[in-house]
Amino acid sequence: MPTFIAIGYGDVAGYEKTDPAVRERAHAHDADLRGSGARMWTSGAPVQVRNPGEAGASRESGAYMTSSLPVAGFTVLEADDLDHAITLVSTTPCAVAHGVVEVWPMNE
Repeated sequence: MPTFIAIGYGDVAGYEKTDPAVRERAHAHDADLRGSGARMWTSGAPVQVRNPGEAGASRESGAYMTSSLPVAGFTVLEADDLDHAITLVSTTPCAVAHGVVEVWPMNE
């Protein structure tokens, strides 16, 4: 079965303006996804790592890619295809609480 990574973006303001019943359903949906084998995490602070020409690794705090919304979390899930993966993440908290979810197909 194909593997996908979903990256959820969202902020507290969007979350708080979402109807609490919608948020509760979204969190219950996340629990169902976890129960069916999806692995989910909220995100911590990113670190960029560079090692040009293997001359020595350096690190810099902060994200390389930026967005108008902060990264809220990551999910690794299996789905039949991209459409199925989109359906699975379309009712997660970031998707329903005025955020966005990116779905990345993983290639073998």
